[in-house]
Amino acid sequence: MLGFESTLNFVVEEFVVTKVGRLVVGLSGASGVVYGIRLLEVLQDRPDIESHLVVSRGALRTIELETDTTLADVEALADQVHDAGDLAASLSSGSFQTMGMVVAPCSMKTLSGIANSYSDNLLVRAADVTLKERRRLVLLPRETPLHLGHARLIVRVIEMGAVVMPPVPALYHRPKSVQAIIDHTVGRVLDMFGVENELVERWSGG
Repeated sequence: MLGFESTLNFVVEEFVVTKVGRLVVGLSGASGVVYGIRLLEVLQDRPDIESHLVVSRGALRTIELETDTTLADVEALADQVHDAGDLAASLSSGSFQTMGMVVAPCSMKTLSGIANSYSDNLLVRAADVTLKERRRLVLLPRETPLHLGHARLIVRVIEMGAVVMPPVPALYHRPKSVQAIIDHTVGRVLDMFGVENELVERWSGG
């Protein structure tokens, strides 16, 4: 038993849907930074959606280790780039309207910061603002296996209104490449915001 069964009976308030076409994308220091980068690439082809990027210090190293892409290349994919240390940025205020926010990948440190409203950097603060304004926050935690502390953090952010979407690959469409697996997850993320896309091969029945 995990010890938090009694907390599972909760009602999450409805998300506030805004017509403002801004989506915040946060890259934190977990493995899987390609998910966030691919999301930015897709958003580049959506002139109706303005992407706002925040890259944590941990993600800077992950970009270097896991990709052949430079930070400058990643930043060039976004419409607006915000320094993770700038807590006076527009994203720090709920009056700056957005569709919501995606943290891809979401490290356990970042998850802990969000779960505890410990806004020591702009990425966590922007996520906290997204929750308090009842906007959609989608988190892609990339950690396995999980211990009890991780599980409790996940439950806490779900109770607060976040959507937790571990990047677990779907195999029913028999992906032929790693890129196909990444695209499927990114497409499902876009689904969470009602953004039409052709990245997901939809299940039509067995």
